[in-house]
Amino acid sequence: MATANKNLSNYDKAAIPNAKDFRFGIVVSEWNEQITEGLYNGVVETLTDHGVLPEHIIRKNVPGSFELTFGAKKMLQLNQFDAVIAIGSVIQGETKHFDFVCSATAQGIKDLNIAYDIPTIFCVLTDNTLEQAIDRSGGKHGNKGVEAAVTALKMVNF
Repeated sequence: MATANKNLSNYDKAAIPNAKDFRFGIVVSEWNEQITEGLYNGVVETLTDHGVLPEHIIRKNVPGSFELTFGAKKMLQLNQFDAVIAIGSVIQGETKHFDFVCSATAQGIKDLNIAYDIPTIFCVLTDNTLEQAIDRSGGKHGNKGVEAAVTALKMVNF
């Protein structure tokens, strides 16, 4: 397990630029809402902690992680954001559906990063169990949403 000995919320705050002039679009999957809301809260708290004004954070919901690519594309097409963060959670079930959704979502977000000059950040948990997802969305391993927000801030500054 990659995060067993690393808390995702620990980072050097001094290394992150002030972001008061930046705007962020956030696309959130409604599927596994308990997890995606935790991730969203981690993103927003981190962005505002680094100076992003609440009115510069725009949220749109989509039904599931598979739809994150379309939602992020629509936000990118507005050309109003310095970065877009895609938040989702896919938990392994008994069928191959997990593999298809995870692969398509990752590839879709990668494709957006190639097609647009605005970074799209992958904040999609792909866990084997609900417990693992809880641990990574504000639980004992921190919050992957914090890591996604830090990544967005660094990429905007890139």
